[in-house]
Amino acid sequence: MISLEKTEYPQLEAAASEAGVTLPIEQTGIWAKFQADIPGRTPWGTYRILKDGNTVAFIGFTDMATHGYHYLRAVHGPVWITKPSEALERESIDAIALEVHRVDKKIVFLRIDTWYTAGTTPVLSTIPYNQTVIIDVTGGDDAILSRMKKRGRRDVRKALRECPADVADETKEAIADFREYYDVMVETGKRDGFAPAPITDYSDMIEALGADHCRVFAARIDGRVVAWSIVTVNGTHAVRYYAAMRNDVMRLHVTDKLLYSECCILGSQGITAYDLMGIGSDFAPSLMGLNEFKCKFTEDITPVAAARDIPIKKTFYKALKAAKKLKTKL
Repeated sequence: MISLEKTEYPQLEAAASEAGVTLPIEQTGIWAKFQADIPGRTPWGTYRILKDGNTVAFIGFTDMATHGYHYLRAVHGPVWITKPSEALERESIDAIALEVHRVDKKIVFLRIDTWYTAGTTPVLSTIPYNQTVIIDVTGGDDAILSRMKKRGRRDVRKALRECPADVADETKEAIADFREYYDVMVETGKRDGFAPAPITDYSDMIEALGADHCRVFAARIDGRVVAWSIVTVNGTHAVRYYAAMRNDVMRLHVTDKLLYSECCILGSQGITAYDLMGIGSDFAPSLMGLNEFKCKFTEDITPVAAARDIPIKKTFYKALKAAKKLKTKL
């Protein structure tokens, strides 16, 4: 039998640590505090999920207020101690949905990450993924290089020989003033066809998470920032959250040198796993363009639970789906 135990982030994090689980940063108190400063987002609550009295998973929700309604988001949650069976996941989803409906009548749906599709529906928005690339960054620089695909090793070695960029951890500099880095993101957006978030989305994230949980790595040529990445850190796991590069250095292998340097620096700081945050698959074909670059840095592709919606107010949710379909058609 599944039961839910309401808890707080300090207790949830302690229980996860005791179980040998490294929580994704989005399932921690520091992330909840960061989200609380964003308009329309409110930390909603955390639970331990128990099966016959034994903890099997952890989950923390953020209340997302948008377009006049509310839904709950648990990014990378539930966090399972071991991968669940389809029956266990479905039973847990049903228990969570009942609890949310009991506690908060305004919630229209949940968005959580699931291994299976039973009892769920594709998300209304965003682009979820079910595969990612996680680089083993243990053992030192040579060991990191040796575990890459042949193409990755070749490109990194070429970058180390020929790329004139100097790479460093510039977290302190980025916290002090993010404008130089943001200019690179604006240029990247124009090239790749997307509108960057406001500068405060990046600068607030870095400042709120702090150097213990967020790093900025930058590549400079002649003192000018030409590429950078924002990396989140929790425990021994790191995630490459954002990255940007200037147009005029695209042929200089700057990104290869930057990413390899990140791996080496993170590894030297005690990080063991570096997640490049999603690649394309049959489930997420629109992300296929990411695969050529990301997949060369490891021989292995890692399956992950993908974001799915669980309607609570089913009639309201159907109306949202219909409105989205109409908007897309128009």
